[in-house]
Amino acid sequence: MIIPAFSKTYGQKKVLDFPGMELQPGNIYAILGANGSGKSTFSKILADVLPADRKIRLEPSIGYLPQKPYAFRMSVRKNILLGGRDIQKAESLAKALSLTELEHKRADRLSGGETARMAMARLMMGTYDVVILDEPTAAMDMETTAAAETLIQSYVRQTNCILILVTHSLQQARRIADEAMFFQKGEVLEYGPAESLLYSPTRVELKRFLEFYGN
Repeated sequence: MIIPAFSKTYGQKKVLDFPGMELQPGNIYAILGANGSGKSTFSKILADVLPADRKIRLEPSIGYLPQKPYAFRMSVRKNILLGGRDIQKAESLAKALSLTELEHKRADRLSGGETARMAMARLMMGTYDVVILDEPTAAMDMETTAAAETLIQSYVRQTNCILILVTHSLQQARRIADEAMFFQKGEVLEYGPAESLLYSPTRVELKRFLEFYGN
């Protein structure tokens, strides 16, 4: 998939200037950077939740999981089935994400971590060319984060989708990403294989970021 160059400006301030890039199916792309670096703006524009300065058109089907996913006022089970009608798949996803005992609970009464897991299950009921996850495990504990990461990798293998993962966790990027992009002040300062970028960065700004956040 080729993403064209695009930008986002608020008033006189340009908050994102993306140069354009080609992404390959079957890969997980980690989007890294400090708060305010443009990561979430980038993901929202790709998901067509936020308009760019000039309209961009992406042909593939896109699944999007925002930082704060929505829980409808119905059971967890019914929320998951909004993503697709395959009951066996819904049960499998619920089990993988430790939701089985919560299936009959009202979804809008879940904790933050439970809501995140339910929303991930709902999203993965569908099949998309591109999946965008914005901090999907931020509210999860260690065990459920590990389960979610395993599920993400499995989903990519099964669907051959492009998966874009916005994350603050360098460890998570090291564990599951194939490629990585480092954003700073709305620009992509470094891009390449995750292993090279995370262990042998070339930009001073990225070296400082990795040192500060626990390289």
